Amino acid sequence: MDLVTSGPIRPALLVLADGEVFEGEALGALPAGGIATGEVVFNTVLTGYQEVISDPSYAGQIITFTYPHIGNYGVTGADDESGRPFARGVIAREPARRRSSWRSEGDLDAWLVGHGVPGIGGIDTRRLTRHIRDRGAVPGAFGALGMAPDGTTVDEAALRGAAAAEPGTDGVDLVAQVTTAAPYTVGDGPRRVVAYDFGIKTTILRHLSALATVEVVPASTPAAEVLARQPDGVFLANGPGDPATVPDAVAAIRDLVGAVPVFGICLGHQLLGRAIGAETVKLTFGHHGGNHPVRDVRSGRIDITSQNHSFAVDADTLPSGAELTHVNLNDGVCEGFALPAERAFSVQHHPEAGPGPHDAAHLFDRFAELMEESA
Repeated sequence: MDLVTSGPIRPALLVLADGEVFEGEALGALPAGGIATGEVVFNTVLTGYQEVISDPSYAGQIITFTYPHIGNYGVTGADDESGRPFARGVIAREPARRRSSWRSEGDLDAWLVGHGVPGIGGIDTRRLTRHIRDRGAVPGAFGALGMAPDGTTVDEAALRGAAAAEPGTDGVDLVAQVTTAAPYTVGDGPRRVVAYDFGIKTTILRHLSALATVEVVPASTPAAEVLARQPDGVFLANGPGDPATVPDAVAAIRDLVGAVPVFGICLGHQLLGRAIGAETVKLTFGHHGGNHPVRDVRSGRIDITSQNHSFAVDADTLPSGAELTHVNLNDGVCEGFALPAERAFSVQHHPEAGPGPHDAAHLFDRFAELMEESA
């Protein structure tokens, strides 16, 4: 068991754009300007904090963990879901003073510092979560009180101004911040899959590379370039933000549907929906956690799923030929649809987990079957 060696206590404040104020203590990295801003959301996982923070789908957002003890088993490079975290910050009730795990390679605070991710601990996360649940995800700002590295003063007034100026995720293209700059290949399987990187997770690549040689391409890749690679299937990855802000991806997907088997997850599901004419909407506080029950409306099977999204496909706008396949049992949100005639399907949840239950992992097998049937 190792004691986490943190620096001196730094009093800090979290201020939401609607005026709510929370007292805490700074942890992680210290921004040059002393203030971190983003859209504040909450995640209900009990474990998997490293995977959550390193998920590119959190670009533009500050993550509130509802589970109080964060950092108790440390961190390890094997659990990173991307090359670096894109989350704007982390909020916790009680950051662990000790880490205890045979897999641990370091403590969470040092990992946050190394990746430049600021955080705030000691927050009444129950009160904050109830507030977000009632009011919806809201822009916020936090920082250690006093003099920032760049010489500016961080106080409640400065944090209020920063929170008010934060745009949140509506109408902001966050995919451009997380997508790969150049294509790369993973795995060496018998099939060939082209995967659009809208913010793809490492665990997804592990699942796909067990099925095929995976060629990962930037989000802006035209359909013609994808088809020129002669794939057996196309995968549409998860990613952050508003699907309405990436129209070029929607246009490319529209040209791919019907030409090759397609499987989408999370943002990829939303983009596929927009490509066939459905609308997407922003949820009040989104789905972020590892315990969401989803029902397959065709078989009646219920999977407990991992989820991380703020937007969703409006099931009432699905066009003729699209079949609603999955529904969230908590609130009835569309969790999946299929286009049987076009050999395409997608789900809103994360069958790869990382973290979370693996109930829905069979959907990767369905993708493999669809490619085999189309060979």
